[in-house]
Amino acid sequence: MQPLSRPLRVGRIAPGSEEAERLRQIWEARPGWRGWFSTVDHKTIGLRYLVTAFMFLLAGGVEALIMRVQLARPDATLLTPEQYNQLFTMHGVTMIFLYALPILSGFSNYLWPLILGARDMAFPRLNALSYWVFAFAGVFLYSSFPLGEAPDAGWFNYAPLSGLEYNTGPNIDVYALGMVLLGISTTAGSVNFIVTLLRMRAPGMSLARIPVLAWGTLTASGGNLLAVPSVSLAFFLLWLDRRVGTHFFDVLNGGRPLLWQHLFWIFAHPWVYAVVLPAMGIVSDALPVFCRRPLVGYGPVAISTVATMAIGFGVWIHHMFATGIAAPVLSVFGVASFVIAVPSAVATFAWIATIWTGRPVFRVPFLFFAGFVFLFVVGGVSGVMTAAVPFDWQLTDTYFVVAHLHYVLLGINVFPVIGGIYFWFPKFTGRMMSERLGRAGFWVMFIGFNVTFFPMHIAGLLGMPRRMYTYPADMGWNTVNLITSIGSFVFALGVLVFLVDLFYSLKRGPLAGDNPWDAPTLEWAVASPPPPYNFAVIPQINSRHPLWEERLEAAHERGGAARREHDRSRLDEGFLLGDGREALGTTALEASPDVILKMPEDSYTPFWLSLFATLVFVGLLLHAVWFTAAMLAGCAVSIVVWLWPERSLIQREPQTVSDSGD
Repeated sequence: MQPLSRPLRVGRIAPGSEEAERLRQIWEARPGWRGWFSTVDHKTIGLRYLVTAFMFLLAGGVEALIMRVQLARPDATLLTPEQYNQLFTMHGVTMIFLYALPILSGFSNYLWPLILGARDMAFPRLNALSYWVFAFAGVFLYSSFPLGEAPDAGWFNYAPLSGLEYNTGPNIDVYALGMVLLGISTTAGSVNFIVTLLRMRAPGMSLARIPVLAWGTLTASGGNLLAVPSVSLAFFLLWLDRRVGTHFFDVLNGGRPLLWQHLFWIFAHPWVYAVVLPAMGIVSDALPVFCRRPLVGYGPVAISTVATMAIGFGVWIHHMFATGIAAPVLSVFGVASFVIAVPSAVATFAWIATIWTGRPVFRVPFLFFAGFVFLFVVGGVSGVMTAAVPFDWQLTDTYFVVAHLHYVLLGINVFPVIGGIYFWFPKFTGRMMSERLGRAGFWVMFIGFNVTFFPMHIAGLLGMPRRMYTYPADMGWNTVNLITSIGSFVFALGVLVFLVDLFYSLKRGPLAGDNPWDAPTLEWAVASPPPPYNFAVIPQINSRHPLWEERLEAAHERGGAARREHDRSRLDEGFLLGDGREALGTTALEASPDVILKMPEDSYTPFWLSLFATLVFVGLLLHAVWFTAAMLAGCAVSIVVWLWPERSLIQREPQTVSDSGD
């Protein structure tokens, strides 16, 4: 990037003024279908992530309900073994890869520039590309479902079961190629989040002042950049074994099936934290709003967020304790699996202390966040139990592990997500959701969730293996399975209540105002919903809670520590950038003004590049060489069009601005 070479003007732009209208025209997407396919607005992309991921959640939920009907009684015949295999595999793939992380990407895409005081993400077109690739990858993975050829070896896809010798259909090829495609989306999104946080923060927003949600998503993005290549490599090697004739996992020809588990779990365990840490960030930022005080222990919570991911890369073998690995290795990874509970406990005690020392307001978002804390503790305790190697040997591949997995991946993801939707729904739409329906939905979901998944611990202790499509009547599992199946429908009813509230509030919810929760962070300083340009002037930040400065300052003054006027944040008066789509780049650590960025216009190229890339994988699946080559050529043309300099960029003085590179 080139250094700032023109002086920044400081001023104010009133809402509804001629300058504000001019900014709207500059940043607003084109109307109709053209804008729908070409927009690069982070808010639109964020909402698309939220809607698409929630649709996958509903699909995964329906798959789970069908399985629970099958397991509600012994010797049931609703599903054949092959149908059950496809259902539980697609349920896992859907919930873990198509829902859990994308739904959090939706929150971060929408909120990231707003909480950081920026006008857009660092690479808007890359942002659009990551969404389209994710959506197309989901369609690709589900395309074989109606044909009865869906992935069927479990979401962990262990070799040699997933090899050509035992699975000759296209089922595993769909999964392997779809996961490589999905990895492109995850990697592109992760790079965008990291660069945006490091270079697009409002002036004065040092790393010690960013919200915890930013720490969670930043850490998850860094983890993804290190972990996703591992699983992409694993699936690509598996596809080569199946269709090219290599022998990476073929034990009869010198391959090693255990290599698959290493490559998969060194990705999948950090991935667990990638889908948990941003959810923890949502709670850490939103829970204090309803406790009427700042988060207790911001520094330790931020450090624990990073520490959790760092330690998470050293515990993957606790998924492999039963594979015959040497005892010293088991000891090391068992200890690491205990140690990782420490940073999680730091965050838990911070949330409890925030509630205890605050003045809680029991609104619907608070209920979901408090419920999350309870589920987080239950899931964490069951996880620490399996860190003990002898205990893990007894319970590996039983329903105890299934219970733990759902507490840590569903409970502590879904509850913060729905609480976050209630919390930020006014920002998304300008309307409030219903308190009455919200409370009813929470209690039905909370009771249904625990009735569903807590008995699974008991089923596991009774010896019920996971991945069973039916069971005999004399095994002692009848009652716990019936209770679990009933609970799953209660939980589904709670989700239905939430959806009714959501659709009703979209049209009939009361108007919210700009900051209905009296929240302290920067996204509530702009209108609800935000204008296309986010901030008419780039604000200048001098605290972690820019909208609570006066009340916190008053508390400091009573304690004898008054702040001077020039130390306060300035939100209405800031840097003026209006010569086209411009954004301010700042330094990585202290967020000092560094460069004026010329942001790219809307473009169709992310859509076309995503479509052609998906069709490349379709060609590989169908073994259509010429079709694959043609789609690769389409990708190349799309990239050339993407990188072709825009007229608005070439006409500018070379030292005035820096192209964002997108």
